[in-house]
Amino acid sequence: MPFLSKSTPKYRKHRASGQAIVTLGGKDFYLGPHGTRVSRDEYDRVVAEWLQNGRTIPTPEAGLTVVELFAAYKRFAIKYYRKNGKVTAEVGCILQAAKFVQRLYGRTEAAEFGPLALQAVQQRMVDAGLSRGVINKACGRIKRVFKWGVAHEMIPPGTWQALQTVPGLRKGRSDARETAPILPVDEATVDQTLPKLPEVVADMVRFERFTGCRPGEVCSLRPCDVDASGEIWAYRPESHKTEHHGRARTIFIGPRAQAVLRPYLLREKTAYCFAPQDSERKRRREMHDNRQTPLEYGNRPGTNRKRKPKRSPGKCYTKDSYRRAIQRACKLAGVQKWHPNQLRHSTGTEIRKRYGLEAAQVILGHASADVTQVYAERDLQRAADIMREVG
Repeated sequence: MPFLSKSTPKYRKHRASGQAIVTLGGKDFYLGPHGTRVSRDEYDRVVAEWLQNGRTIPTPEAGLTVVELFAAYKRFAIKYYRKNGKVTAEVGCILQAAKFVQRLYGRTEAAEFGPLALQAVQQRMVDAGLSRGVINKACGRIKRVFKWGVAHEMIPPGTWQALQTVPGLRKGRSDARETAPILPVDEATVDQTLPKLPEVVADMVRFERFTGCRPGEVCSLRPCDVDASGEIWAYRPESHKTEHHGRARTIFIGPRAQAVLRPYLLREKTAYCFAPQDSERKRRREMHDNRQTPLEYGNRPGTNRKRKPKRSPGKCYTKDSYRRAIQRACKLAGVQKWHPNQLRHSTGTEIRKRYGLEAAQVILGHASADVTQVYAERDLQRAADIMREVG
């Protein structure tokens, strides 16, 4: 098998003509008189474009289909959308949007995919039952794919410019399904759910409730991320939602949250505080304590476990496993289902009611107060009390 070299093609002399030459992708590029400054600059330019385009010649591809364009973008997205070495959920969202385009226009030339085609894809998403917000985000990703194709000279610029004329779906002016806003969860509902949760997950709920942090920030909490030197502790997540914008994130931990977290800090500095392994261990210990069968009969602890189970408890909870644990407990408690993000809304609402919008913005970690308005619902009871006196 031949050895594949990743070295940069050399600047050479074409003896017959006396010109400098470089070969990229099997094609010769003449650069001008060999040894001159002009030829060196031209060499740097064509090689830089070749490397930037993934070691392929950056020329418009005649007959490039929509499927081929999305396949090329997928390879780029898998390398680009990464956090801590792992592919982010954005890649899955891009692939989901691509399915609708490829079913209708997969064999169409990418340069011929225009505004009417995008509107047809929009309607197909509406017919599939997707919500208006999801459809608008998916269409934005489709436009982004064509913008990337223009940047890499795979399709003409006019294709992407034409797609920009297609507006997003407006509320009340389309047949797309509307979703209900996320509202805070009632404290009484949370209190009824807590006894039905595993001990570790219940402490995760309490910690999020007291700090207003994001569900993912609860799941990724480690002792090394917590500065416990002051009266109020500071938790600085290794990774957070807006880090790619260059923003820092600090979560302050007050006395009640400290009481919840303190026992979980007595472990390795880089281990996750809230681990499914701990939860499973406690569940098995509780089952053993409640055992009715004498130990000399039946299975003894640890004897009936599979040597190589298909699934084992992980080192940390994910946002999805955290949410599923809460919803299972809601079913056992006989209360309406709620999810972890509603805890964040509840904390934001309470902070804004007592300390104002700016304080809620700081605690929730929002760069814009407009986002905080969504999380911290308006205190309608306060408005009603004011009008009881004024009106």
